[in-house]
Amino acid sequence: LMAAPDVPLDVDDGLTLAQLMGQREGLTYNDILVLPGYIDFPPEVVQLKSRFSRNIQLNTPFVSSPMDTVTEVNMAVKMALLGGIGVVHNNCDAAEQASIVHKVKKFRNGFIPDPVTLPPTATVREVNNLVKELGFTGFPVTEDGKLGSKLLGLVTSKETDYVEDEDVTLRDVMTAKDLTVGREGIALPEANAIMRRTKLGKLPIVNADFCLVSLTSRVDLKLTRDYPNSTKDKDDRLLVAAAVGTRDDDRERVDLLVRAGVDAIVIDSSQGNSSFQVEMIRYIKAQHPHVDVVAGNVVTQRQAKTLIDAGADGIRVGMGSGSICITQEVMACGRPQGTAVYRVSQYCRRRGVPVIADGGISNTGHIIKACLLGADCAMMGSMLAGTTESPGNFFYDSSGVRVKAYRGMGSIEAMMKKGAQSGKRYFSDEQNIKVAQGVSGTVVDKGSIQELLPYLVKGLQHSCQDIGVRSLQEARDQASDGVIRFERRTNAAQVEGGIHGLHSYKKRLYSSGPGES
Repeated sequence: LMAAPDVPLDVDDGLTLAQLMGQREGLTYNDILVLPGYIDFPPEVVQLKSRFSRNIQLNTPFVSSPMDTVTEVNMAVKMALLGGIGVVHNNCDAAEQASIVHKVKKFRNGFIPDPVTLPPTATVREVNNLVKELGFTGFPVTEDGKLGSKLLGLVTSKETDYVEDEDVTLRDVMTAKDLTVGREGIALPEANAIMRRTKLGKLPIVNADFCLVSLTSRVDLKLTRDYPNSTKDKDDRLLVAAAVGTRDDDRERVDLLVRAGVDAIVIDSSQGNSSFQVEMIRYIKAQHPHVDVVAGNVVTQRQAKTLIDAGADGIRVGMGSGSICITQEVMACGRPQGTAVYRVSQYCRRRGVPVIADGGISNTGHIIKACLLGADCAMMGSMLAGTTESPGNFFYDSSGVRVKAYRGMGSIEAMMKKGAQSGKRYFSDEQNIKVAQGVSGTVVDKGSIQELLPYLVKGLQHSCQDIGVRSLQEARDQASDGVIRFERRTNAAQVEGGIHGLHSYKKRLYSSGPGES
């Protein structure tokens, strides 16, 4: 049988990126759809390397937002281990933020850098409550209940299970004699061997003064795996960034962060096109030229030009598009995120400066769209809030759902926090009446980013396969050159492209293993 005779294609099947965005309308990610390409490769070959700033490359395009309900030690460590980078929030005093950065830089895979510790005055009742809340049963006991103070003992379920009086203090029940410990600098295989030999579930790591510096756990060792995509510096330490404001006292914060080993400074402002930010960029580049500076936030090319001219190594794009942000509503300023990313990226690409899409990311489709519009990586807040690694405790809401608190840094709650710096981000730190540009809420328990980020990686790889590109850089280039085609989605098309027509359904985005039901 002969194939049907060939006929010419419609050359205008779909829109180029320039045509799509040239209509001078404000578009969001949901307004855009990518037309599929040709598949001749498996998804596993797709490369996701992306630039965070002029001198920092990530192995995955994922950045955690500098929010006090998103990024502290545990999030920053896991983000770097999984190929991205965490930006430590600055809604705390400078010493605390620098300490978080220091812990990330000191982290070694398999060691818990910030274990939950208790003082000897804590009660068995408190231990039992922590076990219910956190799901593990062993806690080091230190003089003041904090990391870095003298280790006094260890309390596990073995010591507490048969204690009838829950008001008994840990001083009376903990194991304190002949403690088995590892010394600071111990290698992971050696720590593993000690636990195997002694059949211990926890191994405290102490320094020369017997002060607790970290902890290893049999459960964590069993789960420990190699992280081939870790983002590390030249000394094989994890990469970490940190946020600062633009006030004069933030210069001291910058100096502390640099001494702690920070790899990049992210200047955190809802409207970055200001003399304050220009002066801060110039200060950092003059005093610490080896540290990259990511500036923003911006949504126009003119804003980006001001910051790049001042020396910025990366530009953060987004104003009012986050799920907890009400800047557009309150200030009437901002821009739909799809258009903002495209317009700013068009300029930054010509200047050789990477773009971070910040806000409006709620699924893998949004991440690939941000990259096709020109972004180098995506900053996520709500997607990572509610994970095990995000700060805060889980609790059950009135309907029995397990949740965590999540709030915008422009919310009244964030600005009124003791030692808060977030008011500076919105230029309201010295005002008696604070104007909120964010809200507070809760997000459901998402589990660990140990499972979430690999799902995002797989999702991006499959998306690139459908589009017909073998890397995110190829995707950006082909979108810019008009090879990849797009479609504008009507409201009806968006409904059609989502789940519809069902009486009920259960949406599961990924499975962590064959044993799941």
